[in-house]
Amino acid sequence: MDSGYYAACAGLAAQTQALDLVAHNLANLGTAGYRGQASTFRTLLSGGSEVVRNPLNAAINNFGVLGGSRLDLTSASLTATGNPLDLGISGSGFFSVQSPQGVAYTRNGNFHLTQAGQLVTSQGDAVLGQQGPITMPDGNVAVSSDGTISVDGAVVGKLTLSEFSPTTNLTALGDALYTAPPNSALPAASSSFRQGVIEASNVSPVESVVQLITVQRNADLMQRALSAFDTQFNQTAVQDLPKV
Repeated sequence: MDSGYYAACAGLAAQTQALDLVAHNLANLGTAGYRGQASTFRTLLSGGSEVVRNPLNAAINNFGVLGGSRLDLTSASLTATGNPLDLGISGSGFFSVQSPQGVAYTRNGNFHLTQAGQLVTSQGDAVLGQQGPITMPDGNVAVSSDGTISVDGAVVGKLTLSEFSPTTNLTALGDALYTAPPNSALPAASSSFRQGVIEASNVSPVESVVQLITVQRNADLMQRALSAFDTQFNQTAVQDLPKV
C-alpha cells in the first residue's frame, strides 16, 4: 500500500492528539497556577533501520507523530485577593504539597485551613513546609517573602519553595499539580513568596485560539489526503486488479 496513506494517517492521529492538548489549555484558562502545555512532534521513518536514509526516502516515508508535550513555565500575572491565605510566587518556584500520588508541585496558592488548622490546597492536599505539613492556630497570619509563617507574631512554620532546572521533565497530574523525577527539586535561588495574591493561568487565550484553528485546519488536510488515497485505492481495485 502507498506509504503516503500511512503518512497521512499518522499525521491525522498526531493532529488529533495536538487538538486535545490545545483544548485542554483553553479549558484551564481560569485555573489558578495552571501551566500551559505545548505539543512536540517527531518523525518516524517507516521500514526501520534497514531503509536507506536518503532525502527522497525521507520525504516519502517520514511520518509525523506526536512526540509528547512540554510545559510552558512562564510566570503569569498575580491578582490581589486580600485573603491572607492566598499566596503567589515571584520567580520560577513551586509550592510542595502532599498529593495522593506522593509529593507534588503547584503554582496554585489558593490555600485554606481545615477545622484542625492544617494548611491545605483547594483540593484538600496538605501544603508542605520544611518540617512537613503545616498546622497553625487561629489568629492574624503573616507570610514573609522567604516563606516564614507567623500567627500573631509567633512563627509556626516555613513553606518549602522548590525550583527545577530547565531540562527537568515535569508531569501534569491535573488540577495544576505536577510531579517531578526523584531528587530533581532544587532549593529556591531566585523565587520568593507574596501574600494575598493568586497567580492566574499562563495560557494566552488569543494564542490558544490561533493554535486551535491551525491544528483543526491541519487535521482537515490530513483527512482530505486520506480520502484521496482511499479513492485512488478503490479505483485501482476496480480497474487494475481484474487485469491481473
